[in-house]
Order: sequence, then C-alpha cells, then structure tokens
Amino acid sequence: MTGRVVDLSGYVYKDSELNASHNYLVPSLLAILASLAVPPSQRRVFEIGCGNGAVAAVLAKAGYQSTGVEVSAQGLEQARRRYPHLLLQPGSAYDRLAEIHGQFPIVISLEVVEHLYAPRVFAKTLYDLVEPSGTAIVSTPYHGYWKNLALALTGGLDAHFTALWDHGHIKFWSMKTLMALLEEAGFKDISFRRVGRIPALAKSLIAIAKKP
Repeated sequence: MTGRVVDLSGYVYKDSELNASHNYLVPSLLAILASLAVPPSQRRVFEIGCGNGAVAAVLAKAGYQSTGVEVSAQGLEQARRRYPHLLLQPGSAYDRLAEIHGQFPIVISLEVVEHLYAPRVFAKTLYDLVEPSGTAIVSTPYHGYWKNLALALTGGLDAHFTALWDHGHIKFWSMKTLMALLEEAGFKDISFRRVGRIPALAKSLIAIAKKP
C-alpha cells in the first residue's frame, strides 16, 4: 500500500529534545537492545516514526547505525537540523518501506501505532522491514483493567483519551490486542514489558517480537 490513509504531516514537535515519555522508554529500549546481544557488525536499527530524531541520536551514540522515517514535516526538519549525520527521511508506516530501505536486524517504533487508522498496514510494514530472525520493538500507551479503572475513578479519562489533540491517539492497546496484531502479521515469541509506574498502572507497553 502506498500513500497515506491520513495526513499526519502537520504533527507538531516543539523542539529536537527527548520528551517526557522518553524518560522511561529510552532506558528500557537500551536495556532490551543490550539483551539481544547483537554483534557490533549487525547493530543496524530502523525506526518507524523517528519524530524529531532524538531517539535515533541516542541509538547512534550507543553504537547503532540508526535509520528512520518520519511523516511530520516539522519533526523531520528539526531532526535534520540538529542531527544532520543521521539517516532520517520522509516516510510513513503506510509506505512500502522495505522496498525502499531494505531489511534490518532490529526495527523499532515508539508511541506510533496508537496514532494510526490502519494498524494492520503498520504491522505488515514492520514485518517486512525485519530481517529473518530479527526483532521488532513496539511501544504504545498501556491499557489494562486496573489502569482503566483508576482513570475512570479519578476523572482522568478526558485527558487520557485526548479527544481535542489534533493527530492524537485514536487506538488504545492492551497486551492482548497488541499481541493479536503482531501475531496476525507473522511475528512469534512475543513478550512484553510495562514501563513507567508500577506494572498495573504502567504508562507504556513495550512489545518485543521475533520474525521467524
């Protein structure tokens, strides 16, 4: 599938720095990458939704060759200005990215899938980008019974569901639904980490999935 189901090019990034969610996502991502024990020659990472380039810059500093695509024109402009040495290009999860960029041992996508109208297209794009025996790492805001109950009891649902946020969250994932999406795409050996706060009230969910 080519083109975009919805135009997210106006998604706004106020600067080229890591944001608040990266305080818990980036350390967890680096720990997961370390656990994979990828040889230095294979430390190539592709990022779907590289935003303002801040995460790609962290990965490059940690010794990974970091390539990414971003649909936000403003985010990509900031990324290229601040991190001109990184391979960051315009692109969408709805594009045939593997045909353009090839395959990678590691493909990541942080806090993207909740913004997409067509998550199955995203999952296929993700699967196609991952080399055989490679790993996909996907994060998204966490939803589960106790967290949803806490949001309801504390009156936090309006703020959480971001109805007035242009280009904001439109899909709300649990471990069960995210696993179903990744399994349907063909991934195996899917595991999860809940990060930020205690697990029952976690801020985000990170899926680690293997391509056979």
